[in-house]
Amino acid sequence: MNDIVKILQQNARITNTALGEMLGISAEEAAAEIKKLEDEGVIRGYSVIVDDELYDKSTVYATIELKVTPQRDCGFDDIAKTIMMYDEVESVSLMSGAYDLAVEVKGSDLKDVAFFVSERLSTIDGVLSTATHFILKKYKEKGIFIDREETDERGLC
Repeated sequence: MNDIVKILQQNARITNTALGEMLGISAEEAAAEIKKLEDEGVIRGYSVIVDDELYDKSTVYATIELKVTPQRDCGFDDIAKTIMMYDEVESVSLMSGAYDLAVEVKGSDLKDVAFFVSERLSTIDGVLSTATHFILKKYKEKGIFIDREETDERGLC
């Protein structure tokens, strides 16, 4: 099971035949294992990792740190569920340390993200403060290298 998940994380488009060959099982057994993992909720979906420099240079990503007041009987869950329903939100994570929630968002430009933070996130009951960090460049995402620039053989960048 772990091997199937690891392989699919690197290449979700691998054929059942190729997956079976890698694991020493038939294509049908590989398909059945994937179906089982999907049915159990282990595999929640499949996605594409895009190099926005090549696809859409205007796309802006940001990580927003939120300090929030936990709600009675549900802690941070209700606020997190409210936040994750917005289309701009890519992910929401409960954090340890200086802030409570990390919210990763995607916008069409800087103003789009700024509007989202000031008009939507900061107005949610229980949100005490926000700190927005714009992502300037992605080098690696979900184990996939995004930046494939040739390195200088002299060791200078």
